[in-house]
Amino acid sequence: MIRIEYPPYQPRIKQETGAQGTAGKEMIFDEVRKKWIALTPEEWVRQNFLQYLIQVKAYPASLIAVEKEIKLGELKKRFDIMLYDAATKPWMIVECKEMNVALNRQVLDQVLRYNISLQVPYLVLTNGTHCMAFHLKDGKVQELDALPGL
Repeated sequence: MIRIEYPPYQPRIKQETGAQGTAGKEMIFDEVRKKWIALTPEEWVRQNFLQYLIQVKAYPASLIAVEKEIKLGELKKRFDIMLYDAATKPWMIVECKEMNVALNRQVLDQVLRYNISLQVPYLVLTNGTHCMAFHLKDGKVQELDALPGL
């Protein structure tokens, strides 16, 4: 497991008004997508991990995509976070889970399926508390003890 030291982060959060003035959903502003998103447990992990990638690891926000659709054969899926290299080639997929979801083989298999069409060399799994990273090379999956540098 990789230890993550999250940076100080003050997210922009608002309460959306529901029908007839009732309390609606809590929303968080995604600085990468530049829009308000429903604040779910998984979204909380995604937003904090994005801040870690940008502030601590110094990955440029301009090389990060969040929740984009990909096709796996006839299936349409969405990855959580994609980092691109300087040549804007897909470089790393990050799969975010809410904090109570274990990072197990099933989660790794999910991101490996996404990688069939994306073909990135690095995969990262996080549930906000724990983080795992893998390097794919020559058909082998090697666990890393730190996130790679861009």
